[in-house]
Amino acid sequence: MVATRVRGQQLEQIACDYLVSQGLTCLERNYHCRTGEVDLIMRQDETLVFVEVRYRKQNAYGSGATTVTRAKQRKLMSAARFYLHCKNLTHRVHSRFDVVSLASDPAKPDIDWIKSAFY
Repeated sequence: MVATRVRGQQLEQIACDYLVSQGLTCLERNYHCRTGEVDLIMRQDETLVFVEVRYRKQNAYGSGATTVTRAKQRKLMSAARFYLHCKNLTHRVHSRFDVVSLASDPAKPDIDWIKSAFY
């Protein structure tokens, strides 16, 4: 369990570093609230980006992005609404949901960034 958590943190760091290299700014990591959790909350220009990070050893049965189910999407949206409410941003900011899918070698994975993965 600890090894899985450590690997998850390492992969989230890789995803965060990648997004920062693409011009985004990291605002929060592992944001937890009573309604769910968001791996990364980033800013790109004037848009808040809520990011789900997924990993698969291989893409033979689909990418990590395919594992973001409707139920997971609802939890992410709920956590994002809670974040926006707590920061008093509900009507003043544009937002979107992205998925960063990592595959193959966890030390140097292939990265697939899906912008506006769901609404």
